[in-house]
Amino acid sequence: MTTADLETAVADSAASFISPKKKPFTHKGEPCKNCGTALEGWYCYNCGQNADTHHRSILHLLWEAIEGMFHLDGRLAQTLPLLFFRPGKLAKDYMEGRIVRHVPPFRTFLVALLLFIFAAEHAIHGMRHQQELKEEKAAEQLATPAGRKAKADAMRKEAADDRAERLKDAAESRDEDLKDPDSDKAKVAKDYADAVKEAEDSYAATLAEAAALENNPNAGAEALAKLHNRNASAAEQIRGLDFSDSEKLAQGSRKIADANVAGQQFNVVIPDKDQPPVKVSGKIDEAKSERAGHAEGKAEAKNWFKDGLAKAVANPDYFLLVMFGWAHRLAVLLLPIIGLSLAVIYLNKRRYFIYDHLLVATNLLSFSFLTWALVFVLPAALVPPALTIVLLWGPINLFQTLRGGYGSSILGALLKTFVVWTASVTSFGILVAGLMLFTLSQM
Repeated sequence: MTTADLETAVADSAASFISPKKKPFTHKGEPCKNCGTALEGWYCYNCGQNADTHHRSILHLLWEAIEGMFHLDGRLAQTLPLLFFRPGKLAKDYMEGRIVRHVPPFRTFLVALLLFIFAAEHAIHGMRHQQELKEEKAAEQLATPAGRKAKADAMRKEAADDRAERLKDAAESRDEDLKDPDSDKAKVAKDYADAVKEAEDSYAATLAEAAALENNPNAGAEALAKLHNRNASAAEQIRGLDFSDSEKLAQGSRKIADANVAGQQFNVVIPDKDQPPVKVSGKIDEAKSERAGHAEGKAEAKNWFKDGLAKAVANPDYFLLVMFGWAHRLAVLLLPIIGLSLAVIYLNKRRYFIYDHLLVATNLLSFSFLTWALVFVLPAALVPPALTIVLLWGPINLFQTLRGGYGSSILGALLKTFVVWTASVTSFGILVAGLMLFTLSQM
């Protein structure tokens, strides 16, 4: 028995544990419902249609849907361990044509991308929901005298700590300046006095705010109202921001343009002794009006960012919905980017084609998407160690791929890992930034 036969047997045995067992075939000789050929087994040898009656229970239909999407057969049990722990062997199998024993790489990529987007969306909504619940609980506690007193005491303690820290920094700065014999002692003393006064004023203001909060029976309702209107208030503040002086210039230019529009036509009558009067028409300061329109166009081009940002802050759920709706489309662009980076660093190895590099790129991205999806669905307590593992595991997986798949030396694989990893991370950051800007333009 060959190695391939052993692998096939292992795959079939694994499939028997994953997929439901089929019933014995009892329709031999019956005509196929599709082409009429006499059946010899569960699948018609003429057209390939399944001979089953397709009468399923709801659970069976759900299982078939999951199996059809993720293709849960013996190949999955053979592909995933290699993807995570021996990516070089998996890449070499794909590039050397040993494909049937593994899940098709692009299918793995699509499923991994789907899981990544679902997990990321779930994590972001979960964090936002937990933060909102925490803030609402804190606001509701202000409705009770005990809650207001606890909050006021916390504010006083924080203010006292801040005051002590600022006074300490001011004293250290004064002592450091006084060590210089050429320092202006009067200026040093004045700077110290100003710093002390600023710290004391801030401390007194916080104490007054804490006292007002403790004695305000409506503090809970006001905090909840402020919390519920926070997004709208932040959006209005963004709309009121002046991102650059060009907007002021545009406002002035707009006034100029309006004035030019109002009186742009002029008529001049030139008298002549021997000829009838000549009437000349024209436009006043056309160049100035054109410059004003150009400046106004620039301001409008910049306003889309501010308006989109304000809308995103006012309705973050819609922003996330649009962003994740486009995320899977832009994520596919990572395939040619990583594939081309692999083609560049292995330009001297003519036996590898763009198709081979794209296969390797699908494996690398599938690994990344699956590991990050796992991080996103873990409990909060496990996220820090898992994040550390994934950040280290990513470059190691890439190194193993280049070392085992392409046969690079240790030093060569290290250098190429740095190049491909840098290109991948940079491209991902650019795509995410572009996705966010594009989403703002769609708001």
